[in-house]
Amino acid sequence: MQRNYQQQTLGILGGGQLGRMLIQSAINYNLDIHILDPDAEAPCKNLCSRFVQGSLTDFNTVYEFGKECEVISIEIEHVNTEALYQLEKEGKKIFPQPHIIELIQDKRKQKQFYLDRDIPTAPFVLTETKADVKQHLDFLPAVHKLGKEGYDGRGVQLIRSASDLDKAFDAPGLLEKFVDFDKELAVIVARNEQGEVKTFPSVECAFHPVHNLVEFLFSPATISPETDQKAQSLALEVIEKLDMVGLLAVELFVTKAGEILVNEIAPRPHNSGHHTIEANYTSQFEQHLRAVMGMPLGDTGIRSAAAMVNLLGEAGYTGEALVEGMDEALKEKGVYLHLYGKKLTKPFRKMGHVTVLEEDVDRLREKAQRIKELIKIKA
Repeated sequence: MQRNYQQQTLGILGGGQLGRMLIQSAINYNLDIHILDPDAEAPCKNLCSRFVQGSLTDFNTVYEFGKECEVISIEIEHVNTEALYQLEKEGKKIFPQPHIIELIQDKRKQKQFYLDRDIPTAPFVLTETKADVKQHLDFLPAVHKLGKEGYDGRGVQLIRSASDLDKAFDAPGLLEKFVDFDKELAVIVARNEQGEVKTFPSVECAFHPVHNLVEFLFSPATISPETDQKAQSLALEVIEKLDMVGLLAVELFVTKAGEILVNEIAPRPHNSGHHTIEANYTSQFEQHLRAVMGMPLGDTGIRSAAAMVNLLGEAGYTGEALVEGMDEALKEKGVYLHLYGKKLTKPFRKMGHVTVLEEDVDRLREKAQRIKELIKIKA
């Protein structure tokens, strides 16, 4: 039976840049999008059919917002799951499902899930306090992660030796064995209610050495077809074992020995999939919409090799955003600029991204570096 997607209101918890790009895809299908966000000037404010300013973690706010929608999804994990459980009981479709959001909100539970389901991941120990971390000197070098509230590189500390122990968090967390990896990959996988599943090809991520944010992303990853297939199969395994409906970003390590380990997962559109807007037949945002609305999933094939450059607020600048180098960048073939509608910049705030298309991989890397140096977000 043909479903009328246009008669189903989709509510999104979160109105930042991910919600903004979701709406840009939803416009093509005449989908009715409602947004809840605590920021009165959120990037989605003027693009959605209904905008509600309010807390994402308050039960009543989330519950009242959700009652007006047929389908509810997220663009950030830090939301009130109790309200989502109640809405689910009342017949609302919540994707990803509330218990999955709850699992991913806590990195400790997330890692235990991998262990219990035989999903390969780095060895770890659970810690409760900073003093607890000091009992595991034999486990170093390791990465200490906050169990909850970590986001965009916050809540992660590298503890190389005893001299770094003061960096540990004095709160429940996990100490994860440092992985001497060869590459960091990401695979985005989608699954709809009917059980149809599709993966995007693996991408390669290069992180900022200090702020733990993706600086560059390259698609396809420079790996063997066998490694790409193993990475995609592992992402499929994770979403199937979660029994999740929606879009899942799976971050992976490829070790020097060629082993592939799951690092972390995000149950929503993700920074590692922004290039798909121009570089793939179906973007991650359209695929997310297709998955949560019960549509057939789209073709994830690559149209062109691509790089994605994150545009972060420059260090030392806070205030109304000014984009330098934009005109020069736009003169180049295959350069696509996405600004996120954030009026104010501050150091290392995600302000936008640029996708660069170029068939020659060596030229692609050089071009991406040049664009990164050209466009600066200042105040």
